[in-house]
Amino acid sequence: MITFVTQTTSLSDSYKLGTIQDVVDYCSTRTVLGVDTETEGFDFTCKKMIMFQIGDEDHQFVIDTRFVSIEPLRHILESRQVTKIFHNAKFDYKFIKKWANIECEGIYCTFLVERILSCGRHIGYGLKDLCKRYLNVELNKEVRNQFIGLSGQAYRDDQIVYGAKDVEYLCKIRILQLPKIEKFKLQNVVNLENQAVLAFADIEYNGIDIDKDKWEVIAKASEQEALAMRDDLDNLVMSTTELSDFVLDYLQGDLFTPTEDIRKVGVKWTSPTQVLKVFKKLVPELEDVNGKKMYKYRRQHKIIDLYVKYKEKMKLATSYGKDFFKFVASDGKIHTQFNQILDTGRVASKRPNMQQIPADNKFRNCFLAPNGWCFVSSDYSSQELNVIAFGSKDPVWIDALEQGQDLHSVCADLVYAQEWIDTAEDDCNYMKNKSKCKCPKHGKLRTNVKTINFGLAYGMGPHKLADTLDISIKEAETLIDKYFEAFPSIGGFLDKLGSFGKKYGYIKTFPPYNRRRWFPTWYPRIYEDKSQAFELGSIERASKNTPIQGASADMTKKAMILIRNYINENNVPVKIVMTVHDQVDTICQDDYAEEWVIRLTELMEQAALEVVTNGLLKADTNISKSWEK
Repeated sequence: MITFVTQTTSLSDSYKLGTIQDVVDYCSTRTVLGVDTETEGFDFTCKKMIMFQIGDEDHQFVIDTRFVSIEPLRHILESRQVTKIFHNAKFDYKFIKKWANIECEGIYCTFLVERILSCGRHIGYGLKDLCKRYLNVELNKEVRNQFIGLSGQAYRDDQIVYGAKDVEYLCKIRILQLPKIEKFKLQNVVNLENQAVLAFADIEYNGIDIDKDKWEVIAKASEQEALAMRDDLDNLVMSTTELSDFVLDYLQGDLFTPTEDIRKVGVKWTSPTQVLKVFKKLVPELEDVNGKKMYKYRRQHKIIDLYVKYKEKMKLATSYGKDFFKFVASDGKIHTQFNQILDTGRVASKRPNMQQIPADNKFRNCFLAPNGWCFVSSDYSSQELNVIAFGSKDPVWIDALEQGQDLHSVCADLVYAQEWIDTAEDDCNYMKNKSKCKCPKHGKLRTNVKTINFGLAYGMGPHKLADTLDISIKEAETLIDKYFEAFPSIGGFLDKLGSFGKKYGYIKTFPPYNRRRWFPTWYPRIYEDKSQAFELGSIERASKNTPIQGASADMTKKAMILIRNYINENNVPVKIVMTVHDQVDTICQDDYAEEWVIRLTELMEQAALEVVTNGLLKADTNISKSWEK
């Protein structure tokens, strides 16, 4: 049954008319409700919610929010005892909060649950996909697009029915998802993600202020650096005999061309196709100029090394140049959009990508706290290393963390053995108390091992290690071998994870969440198929990395939940505004900052205890006027 709540008195065979009190009376007797919205656009800061739908399989209410307030439903929407089923809850949440001043609680998001159930399989997660998969219903999303730009016109019957059906379908999909959740014992991670979505929604809603003038200066400087590197590439072409075919006999330009734009080389360095033609003169076997294939040639050819650096600089100048301002919303803030669940359980963001803002604080310092407010940011100290230590139970790692020793130096000591002892200087702090020292040679050895330590969570192989440390691949292979000889328990831990994924076709994160990542290319007899050696290796690497990255993501999400709940339950002057990997960023009023540092640290460490139960993972919290790493 469909009930339409509006100011008009038009009648239809598709629905009956009702009042907002009818909605309240019905929904107050239910513990599970489907909820959806229709909006006149996608930017909640300036586009309005024009329709609100709520109900269950039996009765759906469609409320014309252009004329009828949903305020009487506040107690239902804000109750944690009533489950509200959404699809892509963040989107609806922001519009409801903006245009009705209501914060929904008790959310179940069919989109997130499907991501959890099918993680790694890369199937469709839209409502249209789920309707087809679970209900064998073909959803016509063209009707949804007709709400865009709609102002005062009366709704057509098909638009009202469309809105109502979404609610009905959400309730049916949840019922069919629940047995899968139980079968794979995913209830804990489902609860985690459904609660965390509120924190992510708050971040997107709150936004973050940006100093556009300062940003523009930095962006311009990055652009100039990229152009200078382009000129250096041109010069290397001109000075390299093998590349003479790409040197022009004349200047490209005319009387009206600025001097800085005149070039003597016919290579467009932003074109991979043209660049490949150049580099094939030096490396005939080169297949493309992207990714790992470039690593082993960087040390052999100066121009290739410079090109890789140029690409990185151009990406910076392009991604974080003036075009970045297109993401500034009507309220003058950046409201990034999170992808809450990647295959590992980690998070990504887009429009813009705030997860990849350069970590040198040059760009980050352009994001400011409002007057009278400050940033209070907290991040875990060596989060992934603590996860590895906890999972492997390596005695050296555990002892170093317990004693507050410099873990990277301790590892370097064991890996390099006599070389470490021989290169110690007289006043070496490490030799005194195993803290980080200032010995120049120790510093280099420590950096080498530190790179491996952090690379463990990302499956770093010899090629990447060689490129990072600027050493040969053979040297990198030797260093990795020495590392695992020194730490057999870590090698054993990783091998156990890799073997599990290859054997069963999936991998899990640590308790209590036990998130699953499926490997869709796996099949029971994959070991016997020699053509699948590469794929089997890929499964093994993902099986090693996912539990580490996933466990880290789980505890950060738990921290976000605890932080959001504390803010709302205690009505403190704090807003959560960003998260990047193991860091959670808030802004708070200046006079509350010192107290909030203590509370935020406690909440972060409380969340960590759920995964790394030994209590060794600590949080570092600081106060600043701008966003810092």
